Amino acid sequence: MNATRPISILLAEDHVVVRQGLCALLAADPNFVLVGEAHNGREAVEMALKLKPDVIVMDIAMPVLNGLEATRQILVANPKAKVLILSAHSDDAYIERMSAAGVAGFLEKQTSAAILAKAIKEVAKGRSFFSPSIAKRMANTAGGPRDRNGMLKADATRLTSREAEVLQLVAEGAANKQIAAALGISIKTVEKHRQHLMDKLDIRNTAGLTRYAMATGVIESRVHLTIV
Repeated sequence: MNATRPISILLAEDHVVVRQGLCALLAADPNFVLVGEAHNGREAVEMALKLKPDVIVMDIAMPVLNGLEATRQILVANPKAKVLILSAHSDDAYIERMSAAGVAGFLEKQTSAAILAKAIKEVAKGRSFFSPSIAKRMANTAGGPRDRNGMLKADATRLTSREAEVLQLVAEGAANKQIAAALGISIKTVEKHRQHLMDKLDIRNTAGLTRYAMATGVIESRVHLTIV
């Protein structure tokens, strides 16, 4: 990032009130310039690759494609992208896995405006930034049980990128035909993914998939960002 110009930011947030609050916050700081607003994860991926902002502020609970899966896709396409996650879902293993995937920072939605601004500036400089409470918890779990990859053991089964996309759409109530259209795949392929999900997770119906999606943060209840 060039220090002589404002930090360009892509904001990915589907909740109108939160998005408006964040836009007002960013507009009030001459160090920032908002270059785009994504209303769902799919838009976030497309806009991130097109606009190449200095920092992407990413919500997690978004329709079509959640923020975590959008982040994975962005970082696969552009490993140099700087993504700052803003979430109410802050399970320790969840945070560490996103950090290992290349996320530059992770903030809880209850964070203050001052910490959010500081995080954006730090991330733009190529540094990592985690909200104080998350950083403390990460330090406390440094010696926790690990899997074969050296990561903290998580309760959730690891899903492929496509499985995560299908799971979210199923949990949001989309029919196979709608999922196929949204992902650009055939209905038969959707059916195969649904069956693979049920087999992998040992779940027998859509209601079970929905409960699993809510329990693991694929979809989650709305939590407002506190702007103070």
